[in-house]
Amino acid sequence: MTAPPPRLRIVLAEDSPLLRAGLESVLTSAGHEVSAAVGDAAGLVHAYAAYAPDLVITDVRMPPNGTDDGLRAAAELRGRDPNLGIVVLSQYVSVAYLDDLLGADSTEGGVGYLLKERVGHVRQFLDTVSRVAAGETIVDPEVVRALVKSSRHRTPLADLTAREREVLALVAEGAATLIYLRSLGQSPAR
Repeated sequence: MTAPPPRLRIVLAEDSPLLRAGLESVLTSAGHEVSAAVGDAAGLVHAYAAYAPDLVITDVRMPPNGTDDGLRAAAELRGRDPNLGIVVLSQYVSVAYLDDLLGADSTEGGVGYLLKERVGHVRQFLDTVSRVAAGETIVDPEVVRALVKSSRHRTPLADLTAREREVLALVAEGAATLIYLRSLGQSPAR
């Protein structure tokens, strides 16, 4: 029997009160401590300073500007603490500031970037939270595709060989889902 994942101290930032309450309920039901649940980027930065969480979960678009304030706040926190685990949730793909999250020298803190519409299962979401807290990087395949498309002008993806880009594109097209399903002992639907 496998041991349950460790209890995490989490700061949650989501501007939609209903989604914020739902995420908080899911996380606490799984045994995690949600130290703070805030609705804007400034609140996220303040809560991080007040609670020193193991993990931050944030939306990309948040007040005060309603643009990428949550992602910028996450990048700022990652700059302060490269070992902080961060899960970014978004309704759309944004690669801005992603280099700051993915490029930090980290020994422990992972990064997750998930599209809200594709997080359809509580178990999958909680697995991602645990894996990111353990130092893994989990990026939605749609985000990987956007990174590959923009890699002609960006680093470090700009340095990939044609074959490396091809493999990355395969991961973005679902190979990661197949690997994930196999890790859960499930077969993909045909």
